[in-house]
Parts: sequence; structure tokens; C-alpha cells
Amino acid sequence: MRAGLESKLTAIWYGTEPCPSWLRALVPLYRLGNRLDRWWNLRRQPDDLKSVFTIIVGNITAGGSGKTPLVIKLCHLLRQAGYNPGVISRGYGRKDGALRLVSPASDPSAVGDEPLLIAQRAMVPVIVANDRCEAARKLLQQGIDVIVSDDGLQHYRLPRTLELCVVDGSRGFGNGQLIPAGPLREPLERLGSFDQVIVNGDPAELPEDLSTIPMTLVAGLLRSLESGQSWRLAQFGGCKVNAVAGIGNPGRFFNLLHQARIKTREYVYPDHYVFRKADFEAMDPSLPILMTEKDAVKCKNLGLSNAWFLSVDALMSREWEQDLLNRVAGGVGYPESRA
Repeated sequence: MRAGLESKLTAIWYGTEPCPSWLRALVPLYRLGNRLDRWWNLRRQPDDLKSVFTIIVGNITAGGSGKTPLVIKLCHLLRQAGYNPGVISRGYGRKDGALRLVSPASDPSAVGDEPLLIAQRAMVPVIVANDRCEAARKLLQQGIDVIVSDDGLQHYRLPRTLELCVVDGSRGFGNGQLIPAGPLREPLERLGSFDQVIVNGDPAELPEDLSTIPMTLVAGLLRSLESGQSWRLAQFGGCKVNAVAGIGNPGRFFNLLHQARIKTREYVYPDHYVFRKADFEAMDPSLPILMTEKDAVKCKNLGLSNAWFLSVDALMSREWEQDLLNRVAGGVGYPESRA
């Protein structure tokens, strides 16, 4: 049922299917709720967190945009420069809203798939909690000097130093309508208040007057779920595979496979889908299974054979990296000066 609903909304938001009048009628209520939430929570920002250098990486559309690879990129960049970053997240889809420290071996149902992936790839402290301010305080107790928030642009109670809005270039802002008539979490005029608007991929669907920074997702290695063996994606070129994606924009994953000349039988699941062994039993057992890294963290204990996951990395310009580090140094200081 959820998959059918997501497919229907995607067709309305990003496709050519007309929006029903009853969905449009709900937009003023959503807009009012958004304004009240922003007004109320901006006034409730805790003073003890206002001096903390906090970078929020999020988006203003529902669904995937590529923010998680950028969070991982930021953590690597900050660590290499000598800082001690940590990540906070709500942990979408987990069993409860309790505060938890995420380790690379955590249960994805307890911490969420994206926080677990970040903990495994970024190798920094990651904390999930419904209350991001509570999570930030917990991180600070561990000697963190820069907080990176995975999503949270709309969590207005959390003070922020930099707001980075990630946009899916191929999808843009869809029909430009607020939820539920369209994919927008906030009105488009909010774009003018962000420190950076970062576009993942070709910005074909974006306003021409919007100032943006390009980001490219590049395919890494394919790794076996069973053995950890790694192959280059090109080594699967010409092969037919079962391609599995339970992410916000599965087409982006399938396109990476097609660019490598891989023939796909595609299986699309809702974002953050909790996989079961039965989901794979209807697939052709003679073909390898290729999935996203985000999906793989939920499938490692299913006993799948001949299953592989593809890692992706966010590629940013050297100029962007230096500008980001200069901004951090301006707020926190240079690592060597704080030693």
C-alpha cells in the first residue's frame, strides 16, 4: 500500500499526472502549520547551543536528494583538516525516538538506515534522537567541535551556523507546490536564506536565476554482502542483474548501472524499506543482486548469496572544500591554534 501511495504521489509531484483538487485544498493548512512551527521554534532555540558550529545538510523537498553522501564527505573533509566532527540525525523509520549512539554494528531498525551508513562510512560519532538539540548536547560531551546535522533544515529549534540545501538536479522542485499537492517542505522563497544551494547532478529543472554549487555522485566499488570481496562496477558491464533500490530516487541508482552497460531487472521499494528474505525469493536466482549501500545495511543478515552493493561518493570542487574549511576556521579556529 505504501509503495502504491509513493508511486501515485511521485507521478503527481514530479510527473505529468494532474493534482487532485482535494490535495490542493490542504496546502493552505500545511503552509500555516509550517509558518507557526518556524515562528514558535526559532524563539525556543537553546542559548547553550547557539555558539556551537553546526552545519545542517538537508533539502526542501520530500524524498532523496543526495544529502547523505554529502554528510559523509563533510565528515571526511573536517577530519582530514584536524577537526572532530560528529553527526546528529532523527533516524527516520526506526522503532522509537530514544537517544542512541550509533556504532557501525548497530541494528538499523533501532537507529535508522542512513545514520548507520554514516557511522560505517564517516567513522565519526553519530547520535540519533527525535530531539536534535538533545543529540547535539550528547555529542558535545564527547569533545566534538563541529556538529553536522543529517537533515534538519525544518527542525527550527536547532541553532545553525551554516545551512546547506541539497537539490536533486534531475527532479528539481517538481510541480513547485507545497505538501501534499507537491514535494516542497517549505516555499521556494526559502532558497534565498540558505548559505549554499548544492545541486546533485545536472540542474536541468531549476530556475535559471538560482545561484547553485554543483555536486556529482560518483560510483565506487561493488562489494559482496557475503564475503566483502570488491569489484569495479565496469566488471559487471554487459551482465544482466537483479537491481534493487529502496531509496528516494531509485532512478539515480539504475542510471549509474546503465552507464556501466549493466542490464537490469529493476525492483523498486519505498524509501527506507525494511527488507525481508522473501522479497528476494521471486527474483531470478541465476542473476546477481545489485543494491544501494543504504539498502545493504538492512540486508547483511538476510543470508543473501551473490548479492552486491554499490557505494557512491560526493565529488565537490577544491574551491568549495577550501571555502567550507575557511568558514569553519572563522567560527571554530584552526585546529593547530587550538592544540
